[in-house]
Amino acid sequence: MAIALRHRALEVRISFRITLVPDMTDSPPAPLDGICVIEMAEALAGPYCGMTLGDLGADVIKVERRGVGDQSRKWGPPFLEGESAYFLSVNRNKRSIELDIKDAADHRVLLALLESADVFICNNPKMESLERAGLDPVALLKANPGLIQAAISGYGHSGPKAGRGGYDVIAQGEAGLMALAGEPGSGPIRFPTAMADISAGLYALIGIQAALYARDRVGGCGQGQFLDVALVDAQVTWLANIAGSFFATGERPTKLGNAHPSIAPYQPVRARDKDLIVAVGTERLWKRFCEVLGVEGSLMTDPRFTTNPDRNAHRSELIPLLEEVLRSRDAADWVEDLVAAGIPAGPINFVDEALTDEQIVARGMIVELEHPLIGMVRSVGHPVRMSSAGPTYRRYPPRLGEHNREIRAELVAAG
Repeated sequence: MAIALRHRALEVRISFRITLVPDMTDSPPAPLDGICVIEMAEALAGPYCGMTLGDLGADVIKVERRGVGDQSRKWGPPFLEGESAYFLSVNRNKRSIELDIKDAADHRVLLALLESADVFICNNPKMESLERAGLDPVALLKANPGLIQAAISGYGHSGPKAGRGGYDVIAQGEAGLMALAGEPGSGPIRFPTAMADISAGLYALIGIQAALYARDRVGGCGQGQFLDVALVDAQVTWLANIAGSFFATGERPTKLGNAHPSIAPYQPVRARDKDLIVAVGTERLWKRFCEVLGVEGSLMTDPRFTTNPDRNAHRSELIPLLEEVLRSRDAADWVEDLVAAGIPAGPINFVDEALTDEQIVARGMIVELEHPLIGMVRSVGHPVRMSSAGPTYRRYPPRLGEHNREIRAELVAAG
């Protein structure tokens, strides 16, 4: 792939080729081929954003603390040959360089990288710290007017909570999601994956792509900008229709467990052997659903269940009646018949079942990359399918400082 270097305000792009495995030279360029990203971020939100940019073709240089690296390198178990499975899951398509930014020589290396980069991802929560290091947006845009800086933090760089440290679980709690998760009467429940981190990483990605387009489009000003992305803000967007209900009524939403607040039946239901999911979102689907279950003459004509608002009002009566019928057969048999009738339904898989499902495998959602210490490393792929030059998987997650010499040599060659 080619790395594009932007030198200060000049619009001249210098390209040189890095040999990668596998050889992609005969393939059309990926969407972000030629974009250079400096990622000085740890844990999940920033690295996830950087990995996704790398999947789309960007050259991502991961700047890590000398001798220590990204904190997630120590998160485990499990570890594979000393490498954290957590780190491996969100750091493919990157190169690693170790720098101590408090060391004058290393600091100059970082600034040199940023002077020729297109994107800088960082996750320091305090603007004062960025200013002391000369990594604040004013200083960086002066040195490289075309740079897009995405700063990901717990609370952002404005507002009364600006500067506080923040992790995913804090954002889930602050944004109201933990108070809504779980069955009625239960305590707060954390979503088992870091959805605030991943959401912030994806919103940062959207902002970066928009900023790149604004910078480089015909008639554009060529100017970079500062993107302020907060985990709490990203998590609040998950309230979506729940927020809409609160704004409409002023009433605090309550826990509904697996039920949907506005649609019924739209939840897990119990078959003979295990649960399955049904999503009956329209009256047409309700009619078909009743036909598959053989309850046209009973539940379908029952005035308590005639319309979706009726079914919502009488949900506690409806679900046990449906499960009386569903318990007569296994979940897989019901799913087969429901899907054949055009009714959205599916199994409730365990993680191992989901990651080996024929649909997931056929869609290329499992990425395999050969790692020099571990052998084959698998991770979850990019979900967007593009008709031309889509995501590519070129580099295994790097070992700490694996590309120190390579990256420094490129800086020397670029002058």
